[in-house]
Amino acid sequence: EKTKQNKQKLLDDAQCAKEVLLSNNKFAQLLEDNGVEPPMKISARTGKETYALAKSDLGFKELLNHDNPKIQTYASARLGIKSTLEETRTQRLLDIAERGSLPVPLTYYGAHTGRWGGGGKINLQNLPSRGKEANMLKKAITAPDGYLIVDADLSQIEARVLAWVAGQTDLLDQFRNKEDTYKIMANKIYKVPVEKVDKLQRFIGKSVVLGCGFGMGHKKFRNMILQDGVDMTEDEAKKIIKIYRENNAKIVQFWQDTDDMLFEMIEKYPQFQKLGNGIILPDVGVKGWLLPNGLTIKYPNLMKKKEETEWGEETFNLYYDSKNGQTKLYGAKSVENIVQALARVI
Repeated sequence: EKTKQNKQKLLDDAQCAKEVLLSNNKFAQLLEDNGVEPPMKISARTGKETYALAKSDLGFKELLNHDNPKIQTYASARLGIKSTLEETRTQRLLDIAERGSLPVPLTYYGAHTGRWGGGGKINLQNLPSRGKEANMLKKAITAPDGYLIVDADLSQIEARVLAWVAGQTDLLDQFRNKEDTYKIMANKIYKVPVEKVDKLQRFIGKSVVLGCGFGMGHKKFRNMILQDGVDMTEDEAKKIIKIYRENNAKIVQFWQDTDDMLFEMIEKYPQFQKLGNGIILPDVGVKGWLLPNGLTIKYPNLMKKKEETEWGEETFNLYYDSKNGQTKLYGAKSVENIVQALARVI
C-alpha cells in the first residue's frame, strides 16, 4: 500500500499522465516542451544513438539534479513509476502467504560463474535490505514457532578473494588484521590521518575498494556514486581511479595477465600455464578457465574483432556468445567472473 501511495503521490506532484512518464519518446518530448534537450547515448546493442533515459544513465541522473525543480519532479516521477520490482515481489509474497508456507526455490549454477540463482520468481538471496521500507520485506517473512530464520552474508567476500587471488598482500593483511580498509583507502585519496577520515570520505573509500577492483573507469565510478547522491567532477573521479590503481598494482597486473591469456587462448595454448596465485588454469578445449573444484567458466566461440576506438584508432576486442548474444570480454571483466566463481566455491 505504501508503494502504491508513493507512486500516486509522484503522479500528483508531476501533474503528468502515467503513459508520458513510461514512454521514452513521450518523456523526451515532455523535456523538449520544457526547454530541456533530452540526454542521448550510443546503444551498446545497436551502435546507434538513442535516448539516455534509463535509471543507470548519467544523463538521466543529471535530470534528477536539474536546476529546474519541475524537471527534477518529472525525472523522479518517471523513476518511481517505472520501479516495479518492490511492488511485484511484495505481491508475489502476499499471494504465496494465502496458499501456505514459503518455498525457497534455488537454481543450481544459475549464473555464468556458477552462483546459485533464485527460482519461482522469488530470489531470497537478494531481498532488499537497505532502507527502512525495503527491509520490511525481510521482516515480513516469519519462522514457525520454535524456529529461527538466520540471515547471513560473507563480509566483503569479493574484495577479499580478489586481493588473495591477485597477490595483493598488503590489502589482504588489512582484512586479516581487521583494519578499516575503507578509511585506509580514504586516507590515500584525501591525505588525512586515518582516525580523522569523516563519514563521506569513508563512503568514497568503501565505494572504491568494493567497486573498482574489476577495471571500473572514472566515468562509471562517478556515475555509480551519483546514485547515492554524491557528485564529483570528472577530474576528481579520474584522480581517485588513478590512486586506486597505483596502490593496487598487483590487481591491475592480474587484469592485464588475464587479458593477455584470453587473447593467447584463441591462438594456441597460453604461455602462462597458471593464473591468479597459481590456481586458475586456462582451458583451451572449452575456451575459458578451469577452477580448483574441477568446474569451468566457459566463453563459447571466443573471438577477437578489429574495431575502431573513439579516437579513430584500430584495436582488437574480445567477444563470446552468451545468453544475451555476442558479449564483449576483457581482462578485468574476466577477473570479475573468476572472483565470483571462487567466492561461490568458498
